[in-house]
Amino acid sequence: MATLCNMSADYYSRLERERGPQPSPQMLASIAQGLHLSIDERDHLFRLAGHNPPPRDSSSEHISPGLLRVLDRLHDTPAEIVTELGETLRQTPMGVALTGDTTQYTGPARSSGYRWFTEPGARDLYAPEQHAFMTRMYAAGLRAIVTLRGPDSRAAYLADLLLDSSEEFRRVWDDHEIGIRPREVKHFVHPEVGALELNCQRLIDPDQAHSLMVYTAVPGTESYEKLQVLSVIGTQTLH
Repeated sequence: MATLCNMSADYYSRLERERGPQPSPQMLASIAQGLHLSIDERDHLFRLAGHNPPPRDSSSEHISPGLLRVLDRLHDTPAEIVTELGETLRQTPMGVALTGDTTQYTGPARSSGYRWFTEPGARDLYAPEQHAFMTRMYAAGLRAIVTLRGPDSRAAYLADLLLDSSEEFRRVWDDHEIGIRPREVKHFVHPEVGALELNCQRLIDPDQAHSLMVYTAVPGTESYEKLQVLSVIGTQTLH
């Protein structure tokens, strides 16, 4: 249980025995997620511990129990749960094997769209012929979220940061494109197995604007065989 909550067994044991310090909001969020609590149960836990619950809006990072249960059953498939800004909240081991551990980032760099325009290595995982389309897609997607969430949103903050730091982003932002959807087939260039063509299915939690992204290959194709190799790499990430 302590592992699921990202804390030491000693600390969790002291909390259970009412001998530990009052948990911080960050620690309570980890406990709620580790216990697979619903939003109502999470809020109740916060109030029991003397804290106000986090806001129930698109910025919430609490993953619904149902979405977590689906992810937990995808241990042999690359999959991840992301926010509407492309911030990875949880990955399967094969998801880590495919894209690396994208939960490790902090600050604005947690957003895959922000990294696309600010980090030179962010595009290495994708086929070069896809880069121009993905640049337009990220800009159009962020514009849609800014319009939906308003000028005081985190999306608007990211857009302002990118306008200040990326000439490329300023150029595509000025095109005012909207409605550019991600393509179902994604072309990866993996550092260990090479080119991969993977279909991406997306399951959306409408209450929290989270998406479960699942990557699969057509059986019998070269990409399917390469995913079997990645499964070995994914298994190694567990140890």
